[in-house]
Amino acid sequence: MEVTICDPQFFGLICAANPSINKSTMNITLDQAETAIKAAKEKAKQLNTLMNIAIVDSGTNLVAFAHMDEAWIGSIDISQKKARTARYFNMPTGEIGKLSQPGGPLYNIEHSNGGLISFPGGVLIKNSKGEIIGAIGVSGSTVENDHAVAQAGADAVK
Repeated sequence: MEVTICDPQFFGLICAANPSINKSTMNITLDQAETAIKAAKEKAKQLNTLMNIAIVDSGTNLVAFAHMDEAWIGSIDISQKKARTARYFNMPTGEIGKLSQPGGPLYNIEHSNGGLISFPGGVLIKNSKGEIIGAIGVSGSTVENDHAVAQAGADAVK
């Protein structure tokens, strides 16, 4: 869904005075978020694991969430932070983890933005044009499984 920020009827003067304002932004729809959750849950079942799955829009607002029965309660927060972390920096959380090791260029970044997650399981969601429309965060198993489940969810949205 495309959201028009500078609707002339309401914000025309603001936009005319600030031409650098982004005229529109792409966001994941609820239908797309539900598609991602469905695919992620299917992948989790294939891997015989239980997951918490969070979908955020391009502004990092929670759009959809699934807590599979008996998935770890502590992973609820982690899944949401993984999704937000991926979107904050427009890269998978596992890549941020590589850069945030001691001596790395992003060392200690996980302490910013109210707490980030810098291990795999957060992946960007893009539309068919390759535009970022949100992110998915998954937690509840190994980081390899978390990433695989997140990637399955992201790949289902086009």
